[in-house]
Amino acid sequence: MSAAPAPETINNLMPEIAGLIVEALNLDITPEEIEADAPLYGDGLGLDSIDVLEIALVISKRYGFQLRSDNEDNVRIFASLRALTSHVASQRTL
Repeated sequence: MSAAPAPETINNLMPEIAGLIVEALNLDITPEEIEADAPLYGDGLGLDSIDVLEIALVISKRYGFQLRSDNEDNVRIFASLRALTSHVASQRTL
């Protein structure tokens, strides 16, 4: 696994990831309305497993690595926008 990305890398990438989430799911919010540390599942953004699969597909295509449904780290990876962005920053190839 790659080294942890720098905080400024995560902060610079977060608006792009938020935009991908809003676009992929046709959400009625702006990317800026997604709180960095709010849960993506349930109470936070309110996503379900189908939403997460859609996000995984878009991210895989955009950044050149696979987010697999059987990955035991998915709960951590999709915990929040910040967690997802950190994972993308550490794994992306494109």
